Amino acid sequence: MNEIIRMVKVSKKFGSFYALKEIDMNVAEGEIYGFIGPNGAGKTTAIRILLGILRATTGSATIFGKDVWDDAVEIHKHVAFVPGDISLWPNLTGGEVIDFLIRLRGGRGNNRREELIDLFNLDPTKKCRTYSKGNRQKVALIAALAVDADLYLFDEPTSGLDPLMEKTFQDLVLDMKGKGKTVLLSSHILYEVEKLCDRLSIIRDGKIIETGSLAELRHLTRTRISVETERPIVGLESLDGIHDIRLSNNKMNFSVDTDRTNETLAFLTQYGVTKLASSPPTLEDLFLSHYEDARG
Repeated sequence: MNEIIRMVKVSKKFGSFYALKEIDMNVAEGEIYGFIGPNGAGKTTAIRILLGILRATTGSATIFGKDVWDDAVEIHKHVAFVPGDISLWPNLTGGEVIDFLIRLRGGRGNNRREELIDLFNLDPTKKCRTYSKGNRQKVALIAALAVDADLYLFDEPTSGLDPLMEKTFQDLVLDMKGKGKTVLLSSHILYEVEKLCDRLSIIRDGKIIETGSLAELRHLTRTRISVETERPIVGLESLDGIHDIRLSNNKMNFSVDTDRTNETLAFLTQYGVTKLASSPPTLEDLFLSHYEDARG
């Protein structure tokens, strides 16, 4: 499979501060790749380097095999981008801005303009100065999704959108994946990344600390278990990998490191299990565990 994005040991320094510290990233053709971390972790800096807006202090970055700084103009012909903080021309209507942004790419739209306007429930006749944050975001999303690009870069794309519009965006991204498009999705909304992405990287303080598919990363998370037994459970807290035990009447709730699940279930059976429910680990569990570890 072709490699669309490649970043090798990319660092970005502002004065004495390193916003990025030797990050590596590889995104394959047709992949939806998640890039997650809290605000200030370095996500936007990395995307600005990929767009040729910022120049990396060290390292190399390519899109379609072309250098993101030297070949930025050529790369942009095949890329659509939505930032998380949208500024629009206040005296133009939303429709005029959408048309202008499509024309900037030579008018190479995909004939979905009207469909997207309806899907996002946008009034394109209003002046941009009257738009809320969410409506400004819709304008940028429509302009990007109405373009037939090979790579879509989304930096906090659903910022300001209500849950229904978030769902609309997610459905459109999955539709693009079905058409073989490549997407880099930067977000701190964990369920969005979990629903959409094939692989992801977690960034913290400018460094990528984990990369892989959700299946590959879930070994680092904990499964939540709720159990009821015929006899009181004794000694569960002495087992390795058990956390956050809570007892309510004859029901016990706790979390267990995923690689300790089998031995924990074997331990519970000796007390006569009458009811058991488990919740699979989520991306949020993984994300929070990394930041809790960082805080010590």
